[in-house]
Amino acid sequence: MTTLKQRFALLAHERPDISQADLARATGAKPPSVNAWFSGETKAMKATTAAKAAELYGCNTLWLSDGQGQMWPTSRNSTTTAAVAPTPPSELSQASAAAPQVSDNEVLIVQYDVSGGMDSRGKLLLEAEPPGIIKSWRVDREWLQLNVRSYSSIQNLCIVTGFGPSMRGMFNPGDPLLMDRGVTRVDHEGVYFFRVGDEGYIKILQRVPEFNGPGFVLRVISKNEDFPPYDLSPKNPHLQIIGKILTVWKSEQY
Repeated sequence: MTTLKQRFALLAHERPDISQADLARATGAKPPSVNAWFSGETKAMKATTAAKAAELYGCNTLWLSDGQGQMWPTSRNSTTTAAVAPTPPSELSQASAAAPQVSDNEVLIVQYDVSGGMDSRGKLLLEAEPPGIIKSWRVDREWLQLNVRSYSSIQNLCIVTGFGPSMRGMFNPGDPLLMDRGVTRVDHEGVYFFRVGDEGYIKILQRVPEFNGPGFVLRVISKNEDFPPYDLSPKNPHLQIIGKILTVWKSEQY
């Protein structure tokens, strides 16, 4: 019998048009809970939630919740058989090889949805659109242990695709950044993804003591010297720390 994680991997392969944000809206579940279904952190779903998810995907509820029976309803299978010519065995084997086989030792890390699906404050406006989007990574737990020193939880990990010129030197537009959504305050200097109002930024944030009081300000620093640093009050009601960037993979063109 397949695991819940494996069943969602199959659904993601069959229905790439449905995002985790779509699934969260359809089921009423919070984005971290949805991510936990894909990552394997959650082993089972409530029957009512599984029914809503199955309705969105068009699959069998019992198959999704318990792994029993066929993935698709009989009516869907018969319609597909009547409308489509039989697939040659060679193509069937290629399709099976291409389908994602997510084991219990693997972790699915998904894209952070800047369109608002993972953020109650709505869509983010970025300083420049990234040149394409990295949708997801599938890594094993050993890779995570060796390459990511610490994080709040696996379900809080997500991918941000690098954008804009202000951080050139650390990463380029289009580079993958691994973010921890469980870090929502600046306790230490680091690279953070944050928003001020509707605008999203990836910058170095540094705590700097105030000269006229016991508090501190956040110094916003870019790696590109064309973008001078500036200070931001942590009490700004429009400021939201979305997450901390844990690891950056910088691309080089040859």
